[in-house]
Parts: sequence; structure tokens; C-alpha cells
Amino acid sequence: MLGLALGTSTAGGYVTPDGHITSWLNELAFVPVDFNPAAPVDEWSQDAGTGAKYFSQQAVGRLTAVAGFEMPPNLGLPDVLKRVQDAMAAGDYRARKIYETIGAYLGYTIAHLADFYEFRHLLILGRVTSGAGGSVILDVAQAVLVAEFPELPRRIALHTPDEKEKRHGQAIAAASLPALPSA
Repeated sequence: MLGLALGTSTAGGYVTPDGHITSWLNELAFVPVDFNPAAPVDEWSQDAGTGAKYFSQQAVGRLTAVAGFEMPPNLGLPDVLKRVQDAMAAGDYRARKIYETIGAYLGYTIAHLADFYEFRHLLILGRVTSGAGGSVILDVAQAVLVAEFPELPRRIALHTPDEKEKRHGQAIAAASLPALPSA
């Protein structure tokens, strides 16, 4: 199972097919997903085209102007996301276009990640997936897989938890990890 949390950034977790966690970090915020030389650069890593720019509040913030939204320049990304979520709930097509774009990014990225990770289930959660936009993201990602990578939908199922778990699932999972005995 591979898990992606689309929130402030992009978090990831991986469990091998035999049910074990790996001995390496699965830091997916900085995985390259856009190889265009003009892709946006992450401020922290200085890498271009990283997952954090395509699957997080940063992605929503980047896409608002392109979608036709005007946001105050000093508005924080959590508030930008909230406004887009409210617009989506009100049926604003511009908000839907943002979620469709993120879904297309996700569909192609799932195929890319499948080159490196062996997984049968992909769990998508995080604040960006809250509300009706989350369903659009998953529907478009699934459509990309069916159209472009028809072998993948036969072996990878997309999942999302309920609304509460989408926003708090990773914290709950981390808090519930068992203590390891000291060596």
C-alpha cells in the first residue's frame, strides 16, 4: 500500500506487499513529478517539479489565478484552499478545474510511482481532498489511468477515507504506532 497525504505539503508512506515498512524514508514531497525545465521550484529543496508543488495547498494556490480566481496577495494557503473548497461546494466551475488538474497530475504520477513502488492500493487523504474536490481528484486520476495506463487500474485500487480521516488520518496513524522495544 502506498499512501499520499495532500495537505500543507505532500506526505507519503509505503507498506511492502508482505506488510512491512521499509528501512528507507519515503519522502514524496520532493519526488520529481514534472520534468519540464520550467516547472515550479520548491523553496525548501530548490528542486523543480516536485510533488509538493502538485499535490498540496501549494498546488491549489498556484492554480487559482490560472482558473480565474483573484485572491488577496497576503492570503495564506490554508485560506486560499478554504475559498476554493467553498467555491467547489457552490458549484463554481473554476474550482472544479483546479481539482481536475490535480487529478490529472495524480493519474500520471501514480503511473510514475508504480515504476518504483510495488503497491496494489493507493490511499489518498489530506486537507486538499476534503469536500467534493477530493472525489473529482480521484475520478480524474482514475480516468487518466484507464486511458493512458490501462494495465494499472486492474492492479491498483484508489481509496480515500471519510472526511474526518482525510484531514486527520496521518496524525492518528502516527499516534497509534506501537512503541518499539529498545535494543
